[in-house]
Amino acid sequence: MSTEILILTQWFSPAYPIGAFAYSHGLEAANIDGIDDLECWLTDVLHYGAGRSDALFLAASYHVTDVSEIDAQCRAFAPSAERLRETDLQGAAFGKVTSDVWTQVEIENLAYPVAVGRAAKLIELPLKLTTTMFLHAFAANLVAAGQRLAGIGQTEAQALIKRLVPICITIADDSADGNLDQLSSTAFMADIASMKHETQYARIFRT
Repeated sequence: MSTEILILTQWFSPAYPIGAFAYSHGLEAANIDGIDDLECWLTDVLHYGAGRSDALFLAASYHVTDVSEIDAQCRAFAPSAERLRETDLQGAAFGKVTSDVWTQVEIENLAYPVAVGRAAKLIELPLKLTTTMFLHAFAANLVAAGQRLAGIGQTEAQALIKRLVPICITIADDSADGNLDQLSSTAFMADIASMKHETQYARIFRT
């Protein structure tokens, strides 16, 4: 178990070269519009938006051999051009470095959660642990974006990440069967924010 945890810690570390720091997932546009509750925003994104849907795509990819249809569905589920670019570029970067380091992993040009699910299966990492840490890294990256955008302090940011942990665990448990019939997304404000970001005049993040 310790080796598995360390592999996943490496994959989801800010040092892993997928460029996660460059993406705000629409949070930058939301901040300009005056978002006043970062925790509520992130909780909704995890429960009702990309958090849950990406967890389902990750699990679905873990359970099959051919992920091409799942990858196509994952891309089609992106609500905006920037969100599609986000999952595409991070997935390509994750696939390249993971295939270079773990030679038994051969993946390329997959959406990010699909790439993670496929890689985890190929090196026999536990699904629920993989999904939980994937979601935790997603949440932590958005909290870090919130620090730069909304000026929340380091201690407040760490406390927020801690409060999001149970949500990550719950979603990982609920999505473990990878049943894509359960796909839905009602985090409409986050989707709209990602669309607004496409035409924003001044931007720090790519999405």
